[in-house]
Amino acid sequence: MATSVPNANSETFLGHPKGLFILFATEMWERFSYYGMRALLIFYLTKHFLFRDGEASLIYGAYTALVYLMPVLGGILSDKYLGPRKAVTYGALLLVLGHFGMAFEGPPSIIDGEVLVRSGFHLQTFFLSLAFIATGVGFLKANISTMVGGLYKQGDARRDGGFTIFYMGINMGALVSSLLCGWLGETYGWSYGFGAAGVGMLLGLATFSMGRKHLGFTGEPRDPRRLAEKVMGLSREIWVYLAGFGLVGLSFILLRMDQIVGSVWGEFTPVGVILLLFSFVMIGSVIIYALKKCDPVERDRLFVAAALIFFSVVFFALFEQAGSSLSLFTDRAVDRAGIPASMFQSLNPIFIILLGPVFGWVWVTLGKRGLEPSTPVKFSMGILLVGIGFLALVAGIKFSGSSTALVGAYWIVLLYLLHTMGELCLSPVGLSMITKLSPARIVGMMMGVWFLATSFANYIAGLIASMTGSVDGGSVFENMELAKANYVEVYSKVGFLACGIGVFVLLVSPLLRKGMHEGATMVFEKDVVEELEEELESADRFPGKQN
Repeated sequence: MATSVPNANSETFLGHPKGLFILFATEMWERFSYYGMRALLIFYLTKHFLFRDGEASLIYGAYTALVYLMPVLGGILSDKYLGPRKAVTYGALLLVLGHFGMAFEGPPSIIDGEVLVRSGFHLQTFFLSLAFIATGVGFLKANISTMVGGLYKQGDARRDGGFTIFYMGINMGALVSSLLCGWLGETYGWSYGFGAAGVGMLLGLATFSMGRKHLGFTGEPRDPRRLAEKVMGLSREIWVYLAGFGLVGLSFILLRMDQIVGSVWGEFTPVGVILLLFSFVMIGSVIIYALKKCDPVERDRLFVAAALIFFSVVFFALFEQAGSSLSLFTDRAVDRAGIPASMFQSLNPIFIILLGPVFGWVWVTLGKRGLEPSTPVKFSMGILLVGIGFLALVAGIKFSGSSTALVGAYWIVLLYLLHTMGELCLSPVGLSMITKLSPARIVGMMMGVWFLATSFANYIAGLIASMTGSVDGGSVFENMELAKANYVEVYSKVGFLACGIGVFVLLVSPLLRKGMHEGATMVFEKDVVEELEEELESADRFPGKQN
């Protein structure tokens, strides 16, 4: 007979489960470490290792692509074996190793005559550290969000408020780290900035470990007995951890191949080729599933979800210029009044924190009057805003005066404002869209497709950024006039392209909304949810927990 299972909902703080604030703090410190390192990465590549702008942008794009690809693989291992709690702990450990590895910068690279001299050992350590971070994010990112949802029962009115609090933790971490790590790294040395990011991740791991008691059984493995079974002398759990290190090794090889061999298929490096092949497999799987296993309503919804995921690639490929080409432009061509360029990346989380509640209020107010834009319309608004942001910066470059004059910092501020407004229209709505339009039995797979699309977008972002760069790395453009003209050309093209796609999505939004079947009842999904609730409430799923 099933016995009662302790529930994290029984302990509350400010009306929410105490476990929410443990996850809030853990994610805040994880995002502190990630965005702190991200704020410095492109500058570290160009100023310390003296990579040319194009090379640095491709490395940056390949790395961020892996960061969003790994949650697909880490999520599979978590769902089948580890459970979110163990996956988060393991991911945090990998992240600590990666971030502290970044702190070993070694001697700066130099140009001796016409020969570029780099420390081979420290370059290898750098790529290995990136591999640890990418894999660690893969185990932690999706699973900690899953645990937030697990703190609330189906129909709990506090769920949306809980995710809002959690989302604020993400942006607080990003805000503080962009300011602190960016300032430390560019003022006192790279090791100080990267080291601060590592300390942040260590604090996140400690917070999660010490606060586990407030999580109840949320995030436990679905089948602990199977996880403990021996396979070739080792438990399945140990094999999963070894597989994680295998993913670290694979990431390291891919990053080194990208840097060494460069393009192997047109414009695509090894990471790009793998993403293309992976994308074809996933998209093909969704199409086959929709045609063979779905009723007409589910099929239409899946096709709408796939279309919106495709359009999201456009948004994120341009939005993610923030960490690469926009940072280099800010560093070399903007009148910053002495403010480190990396600190400008804090503008996005600042605007998120300021505007997030405003957008939430606007959507609710419009919804009460029946005027809230549909999900496709919100997507079109996000794509339009990211395009307008680049066109605004192009105008700023043209209005800056002489060809060698610096651009006013307020143009960069305006760009980040427009891009953040676009993010608020598209990013949170996108995650919600996946859960609404996907049949419950494949929500996990569709979330993986969303992460895969984001991964591909980050890779495309690297390709776009590589087209804006100067010939050599460093702290200045060799030819300011030529560099500004190149930025105008590239940003004009992507800006107008985004606006055109945004208008297209707006025009087809009535058709997409019709395909969403918003009034239809998804009976099967309700049955699946109830079945999962019954399974989780069974003490047999968590043997020995009464102790």
